[in-house]
Amino acid sequence: MTTITAEIERFNRLSATWWDSRGPMRPLHVINTLRLDYVITQIAAHLGREPANALAGLRILDVGCGGGLLAEPLARLGAQVVGVDASPGNVAAARLHAASQGVAVDYRLGEPAAELSPDERFDVVLALEVVEHVADASAFLVSVASRLAPGGMLFVSTINRTWKSFVFAIVGAEYVLRVLPRGTHQWSLFVRPAELSAALVASGLQRRDLRGMRYVPLLHRVSWC
Repeated sequence: MTTITAEIERFNRLSATWWDSRGPMRPLHVINTLRLDYVITQIAAHLGREPANALAGLRILDVGCGGGLLAEPLARLGAQVVGVDASPGNVAAARLHAASQGVAVDYRLGEPAAELSPDERFDVVLALEVVEHVADASAFLVSVASRLAPGGMLFVSTINRTWKSFVFAIVGAEYVLRVLPRGTHQWSLFVRPAELSAALVASGLQRRDLRGMRYVPLLHRVSWC
């Protein structure tokens, strides 16, 4: 098990708020607007497709899919999406919302190793805002990378472990401004870019792009930096 029991319990408590764009998940809703375009653009460039049809027929795995904030729009754009999450509340919220919107997403509850068949492979694997919630980030990354089909793409996002992230992402966001629930993050679990690269190089992956994202809590604006 790479997940942490306390993390699962916390997300279970928040599960009803996933699709409330003004609630505790508001930062993810704001980030999604920027990130969805980035994912589509990168896939299109990698496959030599037009962005409008970049996802057609692709199999995409969203590990730590939460309430489906990214899995659902990817499915709408023509991808065959499998979402895996260890939180029962998250998966229930994701299934309920997808059903209400008439969107087909294959949501599975549990760890990827248990919920995916040994031979399941995907054109794209997403591990977004999940690395900082697992007990062993390196083992987790190797595991998700193994699910890529040849020539596939892995997208990973997390919070860099710097003094700025402690001041702004934890003290500022959780305790001062309260745009995130207290306890959302543990600074010791944040992962640095070099650590991500080191964990994945043994899996035969090559880094295609690396960029920072800046989120302004008071204004709820996000940009690349």
